[in-house]
Amino acid sequence: MMGAKEYLDFQNGAELLELCKTHSLPISEVMRQRELRMGQQSEEALADKWRQVLDIMKAATHDPIANPKKSMGGLIGGEAKKLRDHEQNHGSVCGTVLSKAIAYSMAVLEVNASMGLIVAAPTAGSSGVLPGVLMSLMEEFQLEDQKFYDGLSNASAIGYLLMLNASISGAEAGCQAEVGAASAMTASAVTEIMGGTPEMCMQAASLALSNLLGLVCDPIAGLVEVPCQSRNAIGAANALTSAELALSGIEHPVPFDQMVTAMLKTGRALPAALRETAIGGNAGTPAGCRIAGCIYGGCEK
Repeated sequence: MMGAKEYLDFQNGAELLELCKTHSLPISEVMRQRELRMGQQSEEALADKWRQVLDIMKAATHDPIANPKKSMGGLIGGEAKKLRDHEQNHGSVCGTVLSKAIAYSMAVLEVNASMGLIVAAPTAGSSGVLPGVLMSLMEEFQLEDQKFYDGLSNASAIGYLLMLNASISGAEAGCQAEVGAASAMTASAVTEIMGGTPEMCMQAASLALSNLLGLVCDPIAGLVEVPCQSRNAIGAANALTSAELALSGIEHPVPFDQMVTAMLKTGRALPAALRETAIGGNAGTPAGCRIAGCIYGGCEK
C-alpha cells in the first residue's frame, strides 16, 4: 500500500518526479491521489468537481464566439468570434489546433471581463490559456473527457508548485507569474495528454516559464482586458510550442525548480510600475492614459 504522506509531501518538482518514478505513475495520478487524501473526499466527489470545471470551461471558450458581448470596460469583446470567422472563411496561418487555442483562450477573457463565470487557472487574468488549449486538443484529436481531467490534474500539480515556491500574482511578480504560470501548467498538461513522460512534462513547464520570463503586468486603466486578452493567446501558443519541444526530446538546461526560483526573483526585481499598477508599459503610453481617462472621466474611446 502507498502511504498517504507520500502523496501529500511533494514540495518541489524534483520530489514530484521522484513520486512518479517510485510508483510508476503520471503526474496527473499523483496529484489526483494527493487531492483525494488531503481533501478527504471520495472518488465520486472529485469526479463531480472535474465535470463541473469542464462544463464551465466549455461554456467560457464557446459562448463568446456564438454570442459576443462587450466587456465592462469596453476594451474587448468579439475578438474570439473574429478569429474563428477568419479561420473558417479564409484559413489560418497558425493551423487549426493553434488557431482554435488562441480563439478559445481569448474568449475566456471576454467572459471574465463581462462578469461571466470562469475558472481561475490559476488566476482570472490568465484564465484562458489552459481551457483554450485543452478544448482545442479535445476537438482536434477527438479525445475523451478523461484526457481533459488528466490534463487538469497535471496542470494543478504545476500550479500548486508555482504557488508554493514562487507566485501567481501579477502584483507581486508581473504577468510572467500569471500568464507565464498558466502557460507552464498548460504545457505540462499537453505533454502528458499527448503521451509524454513526467520528465518531459517538467521540461515543457520549464521551457514555458523561460520563454515568458520577465513578462510585465501593465493593464490599461487597471482592467483585466488589454493587453491581458492577447497575452492569453500568446500563453496558449507558448504552451503548445513548449510541449512540442519537450515531446520531441528537446531539453531546457535549467530544471523546473530552478526556473521557478528564477521567475520569482525576476518578478521581485520588476519595478512597481510594471506590476499591475497600471502606471508603466501599455498602461503608461499616451494611448493607454487617454483610454483610462475616457473610462474614468467619460469620453469616447
